[in-house]
Amino acid sequence: MECGLIGLQGVGKTTLFQALTAHAVPVQVGSMKPNIGIAAMPDPRLERIAEFIPPEKVIPATVQVVDIPGVPSGGGASSLNQVLSHIRNVDAIVHVVNCWGEQDAASDIASMEAELILADLVVAEGAVDKAARATRSGDADAKKRLSVLERVQELLSDERPVRSGDWDEGERAILKSYGFMSAKPVLLVANVGEDDVEGQSEAAKAVQAADVNTVTVCATIESEISEMESADRADMLASMGIERPAIGVLAAAMNEVLGLSTFYTAGEKEVRAWSIPREVSAPDAAGTIHSDIQRGFIRAECYHCDDLFELKSEKAIKEAGKLRSEGKGYAMQDGDVVHFLFNV
Repeated sequence: MECGLIGLQGVGKTTLFQALTAHAVPVQVGSMKPNIGIAAMPDPRLERIAEFIPPEKVIPATVQVVDIPGVPSGGGASSLNQVLSHIRNVDAIVHVVNCWGEQDAASDIASMEAELILADLVVAEGAVDKAARATRSGDADAKKRLSVLERVQELLSDERPVRSGDWDEGERAILKSYGFMSAKPVLLVANVGEDDVEGQSEAAKAVQAADVNTVTVCATIESEISEMESADRADMLASMGIERPAIGVLAAAMNEVLGLSTFYTAGEKEVRAWSIPREVSAPDAAGTIHSDIQRGFIRAECYHCDDLFELKSEKAIKEAGKLRSEGKGYAMQDGDVVHFLFNV
């Protein structure tokens, strides 16, 4: 699944992208093509698990991040359409807002939302006409599509995003098939200056007051930290009075907006985090590791990471009766530590 970084030009999206990807991707400055990279998900629970089950390697979960070109200010319909086409292809939107200096963050947020709503309305109007023609031939699926699209058109005409509607699972699948941008889950990022890491400016507060998930970061600091060795990183954080890089908070929020949870596998060779959709079945979770494990799934032996933190060892967890044996119908829970038994 992909998170798309969006925003007006010059808001610090690419700097934030470099922080998330630890400068592993050569960026194309000024290009209308997106920068695409993999971001490791900093995870304090993963680090703690490795303290109790020391491995050779610790491997975090990852998420694909797309740094979408900035929305041009008066740059013309062609450039805007290119940007919007990239936004349609991602699963969730991370809207980066400039919050340093004298910025009107609320206006910037409203401008971006208005662009997405207007573009969605154009798509909806054409789709309604097409679905209406299809219903005249007695197409049952078209009737359902038309009902959804008419509700979409009503929301957008009222200048409300599609996500503000009440949709069931089947209706969400229809929305996704049309690529409605304002239907996508949104995370707002207040990109603050180096002198305002706590986000106390009026612009940052405007972002924090929004009715969606928000995170406050200083992309410049996070980008510098991501290039440092561990010891230098700790010294820089200490000098600034910061306990942990904010990029970890941002990564966790991205997981949340994508609707993902995390399970862990732990052994002598590696302790690893895996991202999966919330409450996916145990066999499907096993399939994220290897298709053979899913195909030959027998059961999942698991416990919650909090049990490990409390009881200190897997042996103590078993003795306390906290080790569970779960079958094919088990819905994985965030924080599960799992050993899959399988036979192929």
